[in-house]
Amino acid sequence: MTRITCHEDADELLDESASLWRITAAPLVWAAHFLFCYVGAAIWCAKIGSAEGLAVLRLSILGLTVLALAAIFWIGWRSRDLSEVGEVAPVALREPRHRHRFLRHAAFLLAIISFVGVVYVAMPALFIGTCR
Repeated sequence: MTRITCHEDADELLDESASLWRITAAPLVWAAHFLFCYVGAAIWCAKIGSAEGLAVLRLSILGLTVLALAAIFWIGWRSRDLSEVGEVAPVALREPRHRHRFLRHAAFLLAIISFVGVVYVAMPALFIGTCR
């Protein structure tokens, strides 16, 4: 039987908390992108509302989308786990390495979903004809 020291326990907790933040990062970027695009478009159309200003609105949504996609791609890239591709995850996640692998895999899949979500949120900017 091995004894876990307080230092090892603290390191494991720090690693798991970083993994949990990694899981939430991509959906948070997606949510922020959604809010900025839709709230920004609503404020823009309420204050300016001109057809000439729509080009600026589209470009700002495009720039925000590129930033969000880059952030989500970076999060997904850091979460990928290529060393154990094709291996079935164990049912019991008692060992820290199994939990970390599961959390990395979940973060990677959430990054993929968030990437697609950001693209779909930005698509209406292509079809905006008028604010009214």
